[in-house]
Amino acid sequence: MKELTKIGHLLYGGGIVALGVHQLIIQKFRSEILAPFPAWVHGNSIFAILTGITLILTGIIISGLFKINFVTVKKTCLYLGFSFLAAVLLSHLPYILFFSPVKAAGPEIWINAIEELAYSGGAFVMAGSYSENGLTKTEKSFFTLLLEKLIPCGRIFYSLLILLFGFSHFLFTDFLSTMVPKWLPAPIFWTYFTGAALIVSGISIIFKIGIKPIAFLLAVMLLFFFAFFHVPDAIANPSVGGGNEIVRGIIALLFCGIALVIALTNGRDRLGLQGGE
Repeated sequence: MKELTKIGHLLYGGGIVALGVHQLIIQKFRSEILAPFPAWVHGNSIFAILTGITLILTGIIISGLFKINFVTVKKTCLYLGFSFLAAVLLSHLPYILFFSPVKAAGPEIWINAIEELAYSGGAFVMAGSYSENGLTKTEKSFFTLLLEKLIPCGRIFYSLLILLFGFSHFLFTDFLSTMVPKWLPAPIFWTYFTGAALIVSGISIIFKIGIKPIAFLLAVMLLFFFAFFHVPDAIANPSVGGGNEIVRGIIALLFCGIALVIALTNGRDRLGLQGGE
């Protein structure tokens, strides 16, 4: 089980690295990383590049590929989760509510914000899967103690995106049914089935109802999405958007890693779980 948890860390960390690499390639912020507000941040590519470098380094640390003695992985996850959450609150929400030309009620305007919230939730889920590493409360900063209180929110932040994905299968059935592999019969049925499975998964994780088996099945389903949807798209369109289809595939693995860690930790929201740093 410990080895599978490490795989979850690797998938999540690898996804964060992919986000950073893509920003270096396109030299601008990905739409889910930062909304068009504030405009001045988008006026100079250096901000996107520096953010990309930070994401790469952070993702490498979380992935567990390299161990740095003076870096606490749990704290790295906490700070990453906070950074994503701050971007949602200070960039996405003001843009959606005050500056976007699209009505805030439209589900499409919320997708980027909720996706970044899922990144944040994933970071807090990862933080909750690491041990305390011998640190006492008196040895932690007030800020770190405060961030630890957000660990239980991690699975909820993540599940909001899963629910959005699920409901989208009922709102955009005709479009999404075209993505069902041709060798599967009854594409409308599979679209509805997938949507219902995602909704059930999101509700289960939020309310801890059969959370271990359902989160594990969600991880398996997301792995299938990667294999049967994202890989063919990445092969067919490898250079579109600076390799965006490739990145989207890796992000599917990122979400798979979050579900896997939730399943393996049984949804327990302790501040220190078994694991290694």
